[in-house]
Amino acid sequence: MVNKVVTGFPAKFIFTVLLVLSIAGGGIAQGLYFPPLVPAQRWDTISPVSMEWCTEKIAPLYDFLEQENTKGFMVLKDGKIALEKYFGTFTRDSIWYWASAGKTVTAFLVGRAREEGHLSIDDSSSRYLGQGWTSCTAAQEEKINIRNQLTMTSGLDDGVPDNHCTIDTCLEYLANAGTRWAYHNAPYTLLEKVLVHATGQSINSYTRVNLNDRTGIAGLWLTVDYDNVFFSTLRSMARFGLLMQNRGAWGNDTLLHDTVYVHQMLNTSQTLNNAYGYLWWLNGKPSFMIPGTQVVFPGFIAPHAPSDMYAGLGKNGQIVSVSPEKGIVIVRMGNLPGSPESEFTGQFCDQIWQKLNEVMCNSSGVAEMDADNLNLQVYPNPAQNLFTVELPQHRFSIAVYDMMGRIMFEQDAVMGKIEISCRNYSEGVYNVKIITPENNFYNKTLVILKNRP
Repeated sequence: MVNKVVTGFPAKFIFTVLLVLSIAGGGIAQGLYFPPLVPAQRWDTISPVSMEWCTEKIAPLYDFLEQENTKGFMVLKDGKIALEKYFGTFTRDSIWYWASAGKTVTAFLVGRAREEGHLSIDDSSSRYLGQGWTSCTAAQEEKINIRNQLTMTSGLDDGVPDNHCTIDTCLEYLANAGTRWAYHNAPYTLLEKVLVHATGQSINSYTRVNLNDRTGIAGLWLTVDYDNVFFSTLRSMARFGLLMQNRGAWGNDTLLHDTVYVHQMLNTSQTLNNAYGYLWWLNGKPSFMIPGTQVVFPGFIAPHAPSDMYAGLGKNGQIVSVSPEKGIVIVRMGNLPGSPESEFTGQFCDQIWQKLNEVMCNSSGVAEMDADNLNLQVYPNPAQNLFTVELPQHRFSIAVYDMMGRIMFEQDAVMGKIEISCRNYSEGVYNVKIITPENNFYNKTLVILKNRP
């Protein structure tokens, strides 16, 4: 989600990626459609009209996505393409980075290596990385295992100047492994070396044999600064979402037989952050944590999404979001969303689900939809000492509630814009409620963080 990826790749670099991307691998399993393995072959579609969706809401969804700097967007329904849209010069064959959404591919590959007997996730990471891969004492380092790397519980200090840095001097002890959840890129990144040493294969070779060739995904790992970054087309990202919707099986070809591992990967993996599995973000949990803070926030990470939704979330809004209950896979590639409230990719994912709910005729109310069209903004979000609520050229009333329902602030007859001090607010999640004179209303989720890095 916060992978440090340079987005301005030169044309020669993209051309090289296109040349080396391998193309491989349909079928039907459990009511799902799986497209042919060769990407150039036809991928069946399903008409929104046939599903009785509110098709007049598709254009506003696309307008929103374009406004938020989206390059490619797709929705699968039971494996078939329901919506597919490209913006600007981006096309079906364009290559883009997954950022931290690619962590989910790593989780899948670790599961494959475990199933093949190459490793145990309870193995000490030092077995594959060698002693002294951190600056911890030998005893502290030995306690860090692969499971900790999968669950962001290594205990290493994520507050170092560059938490992407994988050099031993950047990997400092802060807490015993398993006792602290923190979104730390470096320990995750080192899972590549774990896989390479455990399997005896390069990361791209292992990915091609165990994922790409069996699903038709055209994808490649490249090193950008310290990070291992997965690149692919939008459709390849959708293929991976479909694979995970079917819990590791592509049609009748089961890639992950270990149902225990799959269950653990897509469910709460530790007792510290309910909304985190094995490198997957989880909806429908009673609380969640986000990168850069130790605050535990009550509620769902994406309130407008189905409670069974799980997602890979990457920097600048790279998203693969899956709801088996709804039969929906959402993928989005693009640049940093333009709305201030979209700073955390989980919030942006929630906004997309909110818009898609309207397309699927699952709106939470006409009045709320009308207010949404008024260009309401709450920023910065997360906020620290001050935030602004803006509804251009409209008069409105405002109230701010904490998660216990207590009113923190309220004011009537605001014209256009108001700045509100939150210096005395505790860290946490708040609800901003707006009411216009026409009785249109809208709720915005506001996150308050203190001492942000």
